[in-house]
Amino acid sequence: MDVFSDLIRGVRAHGSLFGSSVLSPPWALHFVDGAPLTLCTVLTGAGWIVPEGHPPEPLRARETVVVRGPGTFTFVDEVGTRAEPVVCGEGCATPEQGGTRHRLGWHDEGGPGGDGAGPPGATTLIVGAYPVRGEISRRLLDALPVVLRADDGGTGDAVLDHLAAEVGVDAPGQQAVLDRLLDWMLVCTLREWFDRPGGEPPAWWAAQRDPVVGDALRLLHADPAAPWTVAALAGRTGVSRSTLAKRFTELVGEPPLAYLTRWRMTLAADRLLEREDATVAEVARAVGYSDPFGFSAAFKRVRGVSPSVFRSAAPAAPVPGRPAASRGGRVGSNA
Repeated sequence: MDVFSDLIRGVRAHGSLFGSSVLSPPWALHFVDGAPLTLCTVLTGAGWIVPEGHPPEPLRARETVVVRGPGTFTFVDEVGTRAEPVVCGEGCATPEQGGTRHRLGWHDEGGPGGDGAGPPGATTLIVGAYPVRGEISRRLLDALPVVLRADDGGTGDAVLDHLAAEVGVDAPGQQAVLDRLLDWMLVCTLREWFDRPGGEPPAWWAAQRDPVVGDALRLLHADPAAPWTVAALAGRTGVSRSTLAKRFTELVGEPPLAYLTRWRMTLAADRLLEREDATVAEVARAVGYSDPFGFSAAFKRVRGVSPSVFRSAAPAAPVPGRPAASRGGRVGSNA
């Protein structure tokens, strides 16, 4: 398992499609829930993303941006639009807002056809709001700016074609298809942003490409509970202990075993919250510690509090089957 796959594995759409909004100017959609990640793709037309406290970002046809929460943002036809903002959040999923009727497909007269396009001059916006829970995915969020966009073209173009086609139909399993397409689009956008020329990706992203350090990272992520030593990692990657330690520290920013400890504590933090019935000793064994006292000391050193204090201070987990950032519904023409 590579680092990126591990960090993004908990970032999944699950009924999180806000909808396909066909908009005629002037318009202003205010996304108020502050989802940890919101993916916005314009199929036709253009507009502006205005994050709270940050400069506006243009969004043209077949472009995608990802907005990082918890701040809110607005999608407008133009900066300084005269349109009254339409609040988009939990209320957009209610029947009176069209949430049940328009969640999966638009079939009103004059709405988009099979290509996802609306009337001439309209802008078609696809939005997916992502609940991001747990300490594992938080490490991914920490590496992202408030707004990021993929370069024009690239792998995401193929996803856009599928997305546009799926939006215009109403068939069994459509929500599952849309969720997976949004997941695909999110991964493509993040990869292209990390690889952009002149960019500053997180250290772990570039380190994955190194033939030695990349192998070491994959080994640590594939089996973090194994009794790893620098010598064992060096033997598996085919270099000396000193070579591995030097290259790993230079590329990742910390020694191999320090990285492993932090990753184990990240896994442990999520396990403490996901398994409320699990004892500290059970969590310790799951991440490679036979001694719960040694684990507790390591956890407090890395996280700043003991495992029990961390668990008791955490907010209540969301109700299963009810995603915190679930969205539904569409906003039609504001003309």
